[in-house]
Amino acid sequence: MRAVVQRVSEARVRVDEQVVGEIGRGLCVLLGVTRDDEAADAERLAGKVARLRIFENQEGKFDHSVQDVEGAVLVVSQFTLIADTEKGNRPSFAGAAPPAEAEDLYEAFGTALRLLGVPVETGMFGARMLVEIANDGPVTITLDG
Repeated sequence: MRAVVQRVSEARVRVDEQVVGEIGRGLCVLLGVTRDDEAADAERLAGKVARLRIFENQEGKFDHSVQDVEGAVLVVSQFTLIADTEKGNRPSFAGAAPPAEAEDLYEAFGTALRLLGVPVETGMFGARMLVEIANDGPVTITLDG
């Protein structure tokens, strides 16, 4: 499982011109699921995201988590994060989980965040989405879990 975590001042997802998920201050998480991932991986990664200290304290140092700042998380499924480009210029997605399995783990990830007290919005799994991200900093962290 791979997550690209961006600290945002706001983020939203549109499907067919309609907003399906939207947050203010918090994190936008682009989430890719591999064939080897399990529910425990989703829970572990959700814990990392919830506790990731990338919000600044009064001295400007990364010291606060999304939980500490009472922010929200927008989770967007993105199988392209699992791309393998070792053999040329056309990415292979053979390592990505099949859609039904990936969707279950994507949902498990969001549920795990909610159980940690983090407000969660989501994109629409499998849909063609327009993701609008106002990256604050910019701050972007990649987590593998």
